[in-house]
Amino acid sequence: MRPERQAKDEWTILILAGVGLSAFAGEGAPPKPPAPIEESGLRQLLDVRRLFVDRLTGGETAAQMREILMSSLQETRLFVVTENQERADVILRGGAEDLVFSETHGSSEGVNARANAGAGRQNSTSRGAYGGLGVGENDSEHSTERRHEAIASVRLVNKDGDVIWATTQES
Repeated sequence: MRPERQAKDEWTILILAGVGLSAFAGEGAPPKPPAPIEESGLRQLLDVRRLFVDRLTGGETAAQMREILMSSLQETRLFVVTENQERADVILRGGAEDLVFSETHGSSEGVNARANAGAGRQNSTSRGAYGGLGVGENDSEHSTERRHEAIASVRLVNKDGDVIWATTQES
């Protein structure tokens, strides 16, 4: 394949990946043309061959997410994933968190009605009439749902320390 054709194909893949990531992030509008600074970062992405995945901040689950990221990147065969930071063209940095929590919901409804009536007469013979009525209904619901939420924010940094690409994704 000619180098010009390969570069054009890589550029197309890069743009499609950016559109896909934007759609995944919930951005419904079509992508804007890249600004000159963004275009420079995109061009640098075409030259990336070796990638080092740095430790992610965020605790024990971040370490597991780093391993998943490294394996997924290796499977794409777009980059050589290296464990030697000095040999890498770019470094993938960021943070990740995997939260597990319980969400509690409660609701209560009720209907009640009461009525009383009475009558009386006081003389040598006592008379009286009394009445009463009661109606009631109550409904209560309580539920606890276990929730799982993951978030990752990563960026590609070149050897000069400039960020050439970044994204944040959450489930």
